[in-house]
Amino acid sequence: MKKSQKRKVSEENREFNSAWTYLFAFTANDAGLPVCLICGERISNNKKCNVERHFQNKHLAFAEKYPTEDERKKAISELLRKAEESKLSFKKWISSPQPTSTASCVAALEIVKRGKPFTDGEYLKESFIKISEHLFSDFKNKGEIVQKIREIRKQIDDINSAQAFSIACDESSDVNDVEQTALLCRYVNCDGPQEELIELIPLKGQTRGQDICEAVVSCLDAKGINTTHLVSVSTDGAPSMRGAQKGFVNLLQKSLDRELMAFHCILHQEALCAQTFPPNIVNKIIANGLSHRQFCSLLEEVDNAYSDLLLHNKVRWLSRGEVLKRFATCLEHVKTFLESKGFHYPELEDLDWLGKFYFMVDMTSHLNTLNKNLQGKGSTALQMLENVLAFERKMTVFARDAQKQFKEANNEINYEYFHRAIIAMQAAFGERFSDFRKEKHTLSFPVTPLDIDPSLLNTVAFTRVSKPDLEIELADIADKDLWVNKFKTLTADLEEVARQKATLAKEHKWNDMEKLPHPDKLVFETWSAIPDTYINMKNYAFGVLSIFGSTYLCEQVFSSMNFIKSKHCSRLKDESLQSCMKIKVTSYSPDIGKVCSELQTQKSH
Repeated sequence: MKKSQKRKVSEENREFNSAWTYLFAFTANDAGLPVCLICGERISNNKKCNVERHFQNKHLAFAEKYPTEDERKKAISELLRKAEESKLSFKKWISSPQPTSTASCVAALEIVKRGKPFTDGEYLKESFIKISEHLFSDFKNKGEIVQKIREIRKQIDDINSAQAFSIACDESSDVNDVEQTALLCRYVNCDGPQEELIELIPLKGQTRGQDICEAVVSCLDAKGINTTHLVSVSTDGAPSMRGAQKGFVNLLQKSLDRELMAFHCILHQEALCAQTFPPNIVNKIIANGLSHRQFCSLLEEVDNAYSDLLLHNKVRWLSRGEVLKRFATCLEHVKTFLESKGFHYPELEDLDWLGKFYFMVDMTSHLNTLNKNLQGKGSTALQMLENVLAFERKMTVFARDAQKQFKEANNEINYEYFHRAIIAMQAAFGERFSDFRKEKHTLSFPVTPLDIDPSLLNTVAFTRVSKPDLEIELADIADKDLWVNKFKTLTADLEEVARQKATLAKEHKWNDMEKLPHPDKLVFETWSAIPDTYINMKNYAFGVLSIFGSTYLCEQVFSSMNFIKSKHCSRLKDESLQSCMKIKVTSYSPDIGKVCSELQTQKSH
């Protein structure tokens, strides 16, 4: 008897359940698919388990903020009202034959700021060509809107007036295979540390170190950015970036005719320290479409905590750990499924292999925790380095425990293998991060300036700092309790933030963690209170505070780029893409009304 084939999800005619609106803060879009009212994410099918999992995993803080039924309904009703107003407003704009300049800008800003593609939502899908054509077409010159916004926010003036600034540079291909180089700048102005996108530079030809250097230098010159107080550059570890002779960093220093502090992104280095991965059983299941669908159906039938496996991707930093964790959770179901398909993997019954596998699950979990601690805004390069050094010490403990277990345990568990693996990983960590290690004293200066020997400070790249005067100022301030106590208070404040962060992380209150004061902001406020009598100390502290510890923000820029310039909106020109990217990532708030009032619209409008 032929076994009946299970229907596809698309053939099951599932419909959105209106009860999900007040249970999980979801509404249905024009296609009848669930859309989250809180973050705007769309679920690809009408399954309660997917909707519920999204709410519980991503919006636990919302549930805690509105615990009772009445409070929850009131909050969700307000979200529904705002969503409907936003949709009607946009529909009205897009259907207008002659949209005004202000309406065009505001609509574009709304889409870009939300971090969504122009095609997000059914009402946008039908209009994406019109949106891309009208994005800046109301103005006689598309470049005017960019220039006006730039004039209002005075980004270049802020960079040039800063005592020092640093840049981070990385590259990635867009949907049209144009290599886009993200050039970001970090500096300190009157509001504190700022991280801004200078330009998304398209490279139409080759992408050698020389090409990147010429593009970056030309961009800085064209914008009038004074490079005399550029102190550091951070990149990934690609040969085109960090090659000894023809890499971007080396060529940039030659172009400027002076030495810079150069750093290899601490996140990339951490990811390179763990390159091993077990046999590719996971990808075997997912690679075949039929097998993948059948396995998902199996997980749904047994009510597993996960509805699918994850495909491992070496490019994604957290991919390995998440794949292993989910594979371990679904292991028994994986074995059942493989047996039913006639696949035989003896490793899944081998205690030695399984021991190594679960060891990898634990180690990648620790690595993911480290990786997450290195991500995000507001962390100083010193904090990142301290997290890495702390992890190295943890590995010493791991190795000692594994060696102890090896001496005491039976032969069924290969603890010697675990010990060797940990030692190998520890050695990899020890070989990397040399650029950060040698500058440990310099990176510590903004937090503990009075505890450091001035002779150990690197001031070569700091053109606005006199090292003799810096040493005199340090000697002068050392016994003045008023200012010394400022740094003691700073240390106490940083300790309190770290303590609160650890507590919230333990309770999985990620949204609350974002509300904590940023460490670099606390450091800035302390130094702002120090009088200009100690100007060399302040210039040096602000310069060190400007250093990028990673190229994490470059990766964020590329994520936004892929949303904005997607396969549905691939005709977006470089100029418009750069404008959208700046609107998306900038911390400045341009006055759109003022911009539009100063521009002459086309006569046809």
